[in-house]
Amino acid sequence: MTTSTRGAARVPAVLVLEDGRIFRGRAYGAVGVTFGEAVFSTGMTGYQETLTDPSYHRQVVVMTAPHVGNTGVNDEDPESRRIWVSGYVVRDPARVPSNWRSRRSLDEELTAQGVVGISGVDTRALTRHLRERGAMRVGIFSGHALPDEGTMLAEVRQAPEMTGADLAAEVATTEPYIVPAIGAKKFTVAAIDLGIKGMTPHRMAERGIEVHVLPATATAEDVYAVRPDGVFFSNGPGDPATADHAVSVMRAVLERGTPLFGICFGNQILGRALGFGTYKLKYGHRGINQPVQDRTTGKVEVTAHNHGFAVDAPLDRISETPFGRAEVSHVCLNDDVVEGLRLLDRPAFSVQYHPEAAAGPHDAAYLFDRFTSLMSTALEGQRA
Repeated sequence: MTTSTRGAARVPAVLVLEDGRIFRGRAYGAVGVTFGEAVFSTGMTGYQETLTDPSYHRQVVVMTAPHVGNTGVNDEDPESRRIWVSGYVVRDPARVPSNWRSRRSLDEELTAQGVVGISGVDTRALTRHLRERGAMRVGIFSGHALPDEGTMLAEVRQAPEMTGADLAAEVATTEPYIVPAIGAKKFTVAAIDLGIKGMTPHRMAERGIEVHVLPATATAEDVYAVRPDGVFFSNGPGDPATADHAVSVMRAVLERGTPLFGICFGNQILGRALGFGTYKLKYGHRGINQPVQDRTTGKVEVTAHNHGFAVDAPLDRISETPFGRAEVSHVCLNDDVVEGLRLLDRPAFSVQYHPEAAAGPHDAAYLFDRFTSLMSTALEGQRA
């Protein structure tokens, strides 16, 4: 529940974690009440892309960078049609945005979209708390008539948890649409929207791919109705253990041997399709500065992440799956979390991070070229 209020910076606000820790500050954005999972993002730039990433649905994002909103909000950088975070936490919001593309302040945009936030919080202490205790439910309460601490804590503990949450269909498109190739069309790709970001089909379009974006509820028949040269499974929110429909569609694609590429949630879907489990990370990876090694080349990339779940696959050996041999292709150098999978006997691979990375870095953009190479090889094989 939110209400917009002018002069929100003078309105008191309280952040309450489900373990009872409380932080006090001032309202930022809309005034009201919101709940979600408290997570932190380590990016120093790209806050507009973060806010509009559908993968942050039902999460309250804590920004570790102390100054947020310096470049305001423009109309070119959103990754989707709206802000998806359920709450926003910053230490020192910009008083006056300064950028030639800025159209309004971040505070104004949060207010206009009804996003409840809090500023003036010791985000360093809050981030350290979440690192030690793990991501947890949280509530932000703002207004001059706040409930007592016991009431607020009780409300936070009644909020739904992220484990077991099936959220992809809540953020995905309800109708198919097409992103045309830029320049000459070379390939057709069916992209399953589980929470896709706008830059993803754009990166494919740059490579001559016509992208047919399909709803999360699309069937294998829907996928092959567009006569795809390749199939893509996008990022998205929620617990991959709930994504049985997406897993069944991916298995149908794997059975036909169509080139396949998955990002983030799509990586977890591939993991499940191959028979691996998934699990919830203690506090996840979120930000644009995560080091990942491509084990197929030995190259280390700085990458953009937003995931709270991961695939449970062995790092030390090749695995036998119903679709042939599979291996972990990428690994996080901070904690050895699986960051990519690759099938050795079929044209399919995935990564847990975001190679489209509109706000940067762009170290992993080559993965889209790897996808086009798989499709080129498959087409050459059909002609032979």
